[in-house]
Amino acid sequence: MIDLRPYVRPGDGVWWSQAGAEATPLVDALLDQVADIGPVRAFSGLTFNRRLREVPPELTLVSYGAMGELRRNRTVQVVPAHYSVLPRLFAERVLPGDVGLVQVSPPGPDGVCSLGIGVDYAGDAVRHSRILIGEINHRMPVTTGTPGIPVERFAATIETDRPVQEAPDRAPDAVDVAVAARVAELVEDGDTVQMGVGALPTAIMDGLAGHRDLGFHSGMLTDGVLRLVEKGVLTGRRKEIDEGVLVTGTAIGSAELYTRLGELPVEFRPASYTHDPGVLARLRRLVAINSAIEVDLSGQVGSEAVGGRYLGGIGGQADFSGAAARTGARSVIALRSTAGEASTIVPTLRGPVSTGRADVDAVVTEHGTAWLRGCPHEDYGARLVAVAAPEHRDALSRALEES
Repeated sequence: MIDLRPYVRPGDGVWWSQAGAEATPLVDALLDQVADIGPVRAFSGLTFNRRLREVPPELTLVSYGAMGELRRNRTVQVVPAHYSVLPRLFAERVLPGDVGLVQVSPPGPDGVCSLGIGVDYAGDAVRHSRILIGEINHRMPVTTGTPGIPVERFAATIETDRPVQEAPDRAPDAVDVAVAARVAELVEDGDTVQMGVGALPTAIMDGLAGHRDLGFHSGMLTDGVLRLVEKGVLTGRRKEIDEGVLVTGTAIGSAELYTRLGELPVEFRPASYTHDPGVLARLRRLVAINSAIEVDLSGQVGSEAVGGRYLGGIGGQADFSGAAARTGARSVIALRSTAGEASTIVPTLRGPVSTGRADVDAVVTEHGTAWLRGCPHEDYGARLVAVAAPEHRDALSRALEES
């Protein structure tokens, strides 16, 4: 195990890459040694690392949301911020940024390591870190689109030869497929799509198999993208920028996806590009497809917390939804009508507003599509009740009458 004490000082801020790009051996070393180092503030994004469910008292954990295993961590400090703002927060040293722990590919003939499947905020944060410590994983694929890191930039490295972490996920079910079919009706040939990860986004991607010449610009790339490229659907021929190129910040999926990235016309860009409002404004046919925890009868979207407990984050939803609604094609919120037995269409949100109603063109459930763009506010409630689960509609209608 690497000794981090020569590089991490008491009071330092440490960050690491997220999802499959997380430098897990280095993060685990920090968890093991932080009691000897002293108080440390750390930034983690989406994590599959179960050790981060509970961290030592010397470690203050910060994130942009309760993503992955952080949902089980009751002490994580969530910074409510649009994903597009993360680069600025690292530059201003608001987020922990003294020491970066990154997983990279082995250096090429030029001595440069690739950030592989995890460029996103790491591609911006590395520029502001005093020290970088690298896990050189011989199975991390080399990706293009963003300059790599010269090996001499690392203060210390370890070498591993471990499989890149796959994303745990459930397979889509009949409800997901029903929602996906309705979302597909809102996507036109030639549009550029953005969406997240999970069973529902997977179903939506598969539901687009009958479309033509779609583009892709999103913070995350999944196995569904691979399947649509194979079917000739994602060509990017009609994109206003990055024609013919899949643009993303990170890949989250299976070992097959990671192995076959070299076959795809994909460029991995930092968050300062993928989520930049100026860049997104140039995608005039952008369709943002995002999910939510709840949508209330006024059209407000909650994707962060319920009853004071964080279950997600703002992430890139507001960035993409806002761009799609204002300068793109359309902004879609897709969700199952129930979570367990509870309705996801609610009278009022039980948490903060993540995306304002003006940035939502349509809300889609398995029961229908509530088209809201250009709709008088007085009609929002009735349209949203109509796509709620039938067993909850009477209660929602009564709440609407009493409001």
